[in-house]
Amino acid sequence: MPYEITATRKRPQTFDDLAGQDFVSATLRASIASGRIAHAYLFSGPRGCGKTSTARILAKSLNCEQGPSAEPCGVCDSCVSITRGSSMDVIEIDGASNTSVENIRQIKDEVLFPPNSSKYKIYIIDEVHMLSNSAFNALLKTIEEPPPYIVFIFATTELHKVPATIKSRCQHFNFRLFTLDVILRLLRNAAGEVGVQADEGALLWIAREATGSMRDAYTLFDQVAAFSDGCITEAKIRDKLGLVGGERMGAVMSLCLAGNRKAALELLDTILGSGVSVEQFAADTVSYTRSLLFIASGVKKESLLGATLASFPGDLTAGIDAPRLERMLADLFELYRNMRYSVNPRWELELAVSRMCAIREYVPPADLARTIAAMKSAIADGSATGAAAIGALLRGHSPVPETAFVAALDPGRAPTALATEPKADGVDTVSLKAAMITAVGKGRVVLSTCIERSGAWHVDGDKLVIPCANAYDAGAVLADAGLLAKKALEITGRPLRIEPRSAEPAPRQAPEPKGEDGDDDKDDGDDGPADQVGIVEKVFRGRRVEEPRPVRLKGEHHDDE
Repeated sequence: MPYEITATRKRPQTFDDLAGQDFVSATLRASIASGRIAHAYLFSGPRGCGKTSTARILAKSLNCEQGPSAEPCGVCDSCVSITRGSSMDVIEIDGASNTSVENIRQIKDEVLFPPNSSKYKIYIIDEVHMLSNSAFNALLKTIEEPPPYIVFIFATTELHKVPATIKSRCQHFNFRLFTLDVILRLLRNAAGEVGVQADEGALLWIAREATGSMRDAYTLFDQVAAFSDGCITEAKIRDKLGLVGGERMGAVMSLCLAGNRKAALELLDTILGSGVSVEQFAADTVSYTRSLLFIASGVKKESLLGATLASFPGDLTAGIDAPRLERMLADLFELYRNMRYSVNPRWELELAVSRMCAIREYVPPADLARTIAAMKSAIADGSATGAAAIGALLRGHSPVPETAFVAALDPGRAPTALATEPKADGVDTVSLKAAMITAVGKGRVVLSTCIERSGAWHVDGDKLVIPCANAYDAGAVLADAGLLAKKALEITGRPLRIEPRSAEPAPRQAPEPKGEDGDDDKDDGDDGPADQVGIVEKVFRGRRVEEPRPVRLKGEHHDDE
């Protein structure tokens, strides 16, 4: 007997065999039993979910010699010929290869002739959405008022491409994808019928990879059974198809959770060296992390996890919480999107694995918000250690460093830098000045020049006194006092107010005009142009150049002579 693929051998022959489409089978059964048979049906849904098989079952139910009956006998000449595809009264047409209006005109001519030996002449048009607009228009009148012995059954995977005028003339049935439990049950039956032993984990993997399509599940089952020598296991699937496998993926995730970057990257190199593609590893990591997220959320249904619960290490499932798994899953999705445009997809994967090793250091926003709320509450009611000191700092309207909060709330956890912070009169102002010049940088050339030529700095209480070379420098420092105070806080860890001082008086601005009391509104103390040029010379370290006199040619006469 010739070999028959599982998808053909296990094709349903009755409504009882039609698994996973209970609504469709129940409705068709009821319509046949009551004699309410429509002249046109439209079956839509994803691939491999039973649309064409249901059309053939419906055709057998209508043309069975014992019917029309919802339970076709399957042994009469009509049922046998329909099963073999040789019935002259059940015509199957591929819509993808018969798209023209001429093919539809041929159908219009054929429907005028009654069936040869059956009750109904049935046209099954698969992938009907491939017909052209002209073909659909030619078909409209025929399916609206066909002869009483004609039944049309249309099947499509892309319902949105079928014109509304066709949909309105058909009874529409929407087919759904198979659930994982149904696929798993049918795979067990198929393996038992052919005498193939299969691990539960291997069947779970096949069912998950089928993504709801029963035909895809049977096709993958045949492929795996071909190289498994009568025993399908996860190890054989992993080795032959280049998969990571649950055991190795669990080892990688355990190393990432432990923060062992070196071992995790070395294991990743070993897995990729065994023939696993970068894209396959990324996809398997996403699937495994999703399962861990479900377990952390309390989900234990194996059909939803895609693997047996015992296949996940206990220390891994108990060692990480849902918020961090959500973060890992989001990063992996971003990795999968970025690999398409990356210089080297493997490097992207290695970077993602390295980042996963620091997942324990990630602080979820909810935890951070709760911690801040608890700190505010403790400070507000005065129950926190050092709450009074923090309140005094806040009342001073000065920037308070984060280390001050930590030291005040919990002196035992104060950072080393805070514990060794120098006193106000012990600040190394020479180092501070050099660090400030570097911090200001090239972005503020004038400010950097002004503080560079300033005198010796000193701290007076909470003030940082900067002796400036002139009034212009003092004005420039005062204008950016906020920036300098921020830099001083970052360097010293202490809030200091900037106070520039100059040996010469600052240039006086023009006073406001006087009122009607007759006072003079002129300012007799404004600097003249010469003083302003002198300030520019000091700032930019330049010198004044006399304007060259024009050269007079011999015999040239000027009007001023």
